[in-house]
Amino acid sequence: MASRAAVSVASVSRVLNGAGPVALETRDRVMEAVRELSYVPHSGARSLSMRRTDTVGVILPDLHGEFFSELIRGLDRAARERGLHLLVSSSHDDEAEVEAALGSMRGRVDGIIIMSPHLDPASVAGGMARSVPVVALSGDGGRGDVAGIGIDNAGGARAMTAHLVEGGARRVAHIRGPSGHSEAEARMAGYAAAVAEAGQPPMVETGDFTQASGYRAMHALLERRARPDAVFAANDTMAIGALLAIREAGLRLPEDIALGGFDDVPMAALLRPALTTMRISIAELGERALARLAGAIQSRRAAAPADPEVEIVRPLLVVRQSTFNHRQGEGQSPASFSQERQDA
Repeated sequence: MASRAAVSVASVSRVLNGAGPVALETRDRVMEAVRELSYVPHSGARSLSMRRTDTVGVILPDLHGEFFSELIRGLDRAARERGLHLLVSSSHDDEAEVEAALGSMRGRVDGIIIMSPHLDPASVAGGMARSVPVVALSGDGGRGDVAGIGIDNAGGARAMTAHLVEGGARRVAHIRGPSGHSEAEARMAGYAAAVAEAGQPPMVETGDFTQASGYRAMHALLERRARPDAVFAANDTMAIGALLAIREAGLRLPEDIALGGFDDVPMAALLRPALTTMRISIAELGERALARLAGAIQSRRAAAPADPEVEIVRPLLVVRQSTFNHRQGEGQSPASFSQERQDA
């Protein structure tokens, strides 16, 4: 390339990388040589020379379902705005697979976003955080050297359960997520606190955040001698399964059983009746995580101190038709939580 353009290798590098002053004549000669040779820059070599890849790694426990689709959409939108690329891997929340994914990304990314609800992100990514910035996106966020964005899962679950109680429900059941899952445990704790405050005994069935598990858990609740008159599912996907089981049993929503979910996936507003849920603005969560990581990458390049702060997102109670007309009507959510009413 340099010999074809009759310039130095350093001049070619400055032109192709946009680094440093270059005379217009030199730039024209280099670009002409690029066209004649159909030259395509080698991204790997360029990354080594510039010590940057313009790529960020994302490790998620799964890629299936509306939640992860929305999360990736937000991550991708924020990455493109910054001229960055995503390298996405699914770990199935297995520690060995998380470590394998981290190893495969070493040297290929400028930073990593990791969601690992069954594992402590600070421990699985702590070593990596010494070489590239890491942002944890799960549970209560990061700890130690790992920055994070967490969700007030317990507070959100408490607000949803209180909404069902204040709507007139006397037997509020919970379809919880899997044991050991940090977000499922926090939502279970929020539910338990709210029913205890209301003087109600807990009624719990366990799912795994899938629609099929929500369907099975709802069937089990309907078979109980004292059937619940309201159900809080730990995510919208299980709530959809529960809704199908309720309809299959010939019961009405919300007149016979009120139903609430968590996450506010796009499908929640399209159901009939539309689903009351706790909104966490999933795509926006992805955007915020990417923005946080991009800031950390810039700080590291500038040799600025790391910011290990954990940002907590507070869910919004969105009241729709699946609870709105239940018994006494729309309840008031606790003052510490915002509420939005949607009639459709």
